[in-house]
Amino acid sequence: MNTLAYGLLSLLSYSPDSGYDLMLKIQSCWPAKHSQIYPLLSQMESEGYVRHVLVTQTDKPDKKVYSITDKGRDALRAWLTVPANDPVIRDELILKVFAMDQGDPDDMKRQLELRINYCRDRVHWLDRKIEFYSSKEPPPSRGMRLLLERGRFATQSDLNWAEWALEQLQDES
Repeated sequence: MNTLAYGLLSLLSYSPDSGYDLMLKIQSCWPAKHSQIYPLLSQMESEGYVRHVLVTQTDKPDKKVYSITDKGRDALRAWLTVPANDPVIRDELILKVFAMDQGDPDDMKRQLELRINYCRDRVHWLDRKIEFYSSKEPPPSRGMRLLLERGRFATQSDLNWAEWALEQLQDES
């Protein structure tokens, strides 16, 4: 199985879900499209890691709601013991900063300002999300709390760097 399959098992280990809802939930940590998720769920089902029930809907087509099997839980537990791969960073801004000497410095300043605004909005959103989950009963899983904080730390770090980089470019002007 690939990492996406384990990600889907991770989500299903908390509650059954449709392929569409799984796609929405996994986006925050692992980009995946319908075209990847649905065939993978079908394969995982044929291999016995998940099963589905068909839920009849009156205003929409029927949907498959998947749940993890005992075999899927065993596979998930085994995967948790394997060291994670090195992180992959895919950030277009990094490439633009690398090539910035080929363009207008004002364009890069605008790019950094956009990143700063994005990060500020994201930190604010994460703060609200952390506050919301902190007040819920029962409280969120330890994993959810750790990931929300990781997202906040990473975004705050990106914000700090973008503000610093913009300051460097403004000092050069």
